[in-house]
Amino acid sequence: MEHTNDTSPDHAGTDHANAEAASAGRAPRDPGAEENFWDDRYADMEQLWSGKPNATLTTEARELPVGRALDVGCGEGADALWLAEHGWDVTALDVSGVALDRAAAQADVRKVTVNWLHAGLVEAALPQASFDLVSAQYAALLRTDGNVAEHALLAAVAPNGVLIFVHHPAPTAEEAANHGFHADDYVGPAQVAALLDDSWQIEVDETRPRHVATGAGSRHTHDVVLRARRLR
Repeated sequence: MEHTNDTSPDHAGTDHANAEAASAGRAPRDPGAEENFWDDRYADMEQLWSGKPNATLTTEARELPVGRALDVGCGEGADALWLAEHGWDVTALDVSGVALDRAAAQADVRKVTVNWLHAGLVEAALPQASFDLVSAQYAALLRTDGNVAEHALLAAVAPNGVLIFVHHPAPTAEEAANHGFHADDYVGPAQVAALLDDSWQIEVDETRPRHVATGAGSRHTHDVVLRARRLR
């Protein structure tokens, strides 16, 4: 989660939160411990993220035909709610039950329907090739030798569907040390792009400026954006 919004918004995960949130401490690799870690992180504040959808998502998804969308590491739900309000059939997952409760409460207030899923991406065992849009905004997906998270992310995208994967540029060694964040622990756009074969078309692969004034990720000035379409 910077999760999600462009205010650093709202996503999370090892499948949940975002690498930005990991600056509060190194997230554990055990799923149960990870859930506790992020629940505590959310419980420390009435609202962790900005409550606004991520600008990159709204820019990249605005012209797409609506269909089924997956929001990976949805956090407090800003991206998922924006998608639902724009006609998408949304499934949103996060490892934090605290975050999902907040997201569901906002859905009730805004009178939209989202399928909230309390799970990490890998653990969720989602049906393959079933989402027209898979959005992972600053999701803290843990790297493994077998690229498990990357393969789960790609497998969820339906033929002619789109993956939008956004993260911050890798921190310098000094920045990482200051924030207790280990960039090599997490999946970035480069790791995902490296797995794309000729059944995919990369539509966007760039670093672009970001302008966020509030929220946990407001200190970041650029985003790395990967948008890829599954051809078959």
